[in-house]
Amino acid sequence: MSATNVTPFDGRPALQFERHLKHSRDKVWLAVTDPQQLSQWYPFRVTGLEPRTGGRMTFDDGEGTIYSATITDFDPPRLFAFDEHDPDGKEREFDDHLRFELRDEGAGCLLVFTHVMADPAIADSASGGWESSLDQLATQLDTAG
Repeated sequence: MSATNVTPFDGRPALQFERHLKHSRDKVWLAVTDPQQLSQWYPFRVTGLEPRTGGRMTFDDGEGTIYSATITDFDPPRLFAFDEHDPDGKEREFDDHLRFELRDEGAGCLLVFTHVMADPAIADSASGGWESSLDQLATQLDTAG
């Protein structure tokens, strides 16, 4: 694991990214919680999302694998987080945990994205993927009306 942005989160290794966005928290909140908008920049298409703490989410990777998740935090427009479960249903010590925190910042907002990894060995490859996905999110926000 050599990714430069690996940081501990609740005692586990995590990737953490900050993006300064020139859009309101409400607009960014929709981009990270609305299934249609989320599907445009997230690595997988969102096929279901129950917008509440304890709600379920499902993702389709487009290659035959369906991922499920449980929403752990849903506090609009401040915090959205979920645990992504093993796609094969195998028991593992930890699930991946993904967390989107939004804070007011001037006329825009600060997005702090954290990926607590079930397998820290994926840090380098996941880091590049998240950089690309978050770039797509910023572009989507800039081009949306």
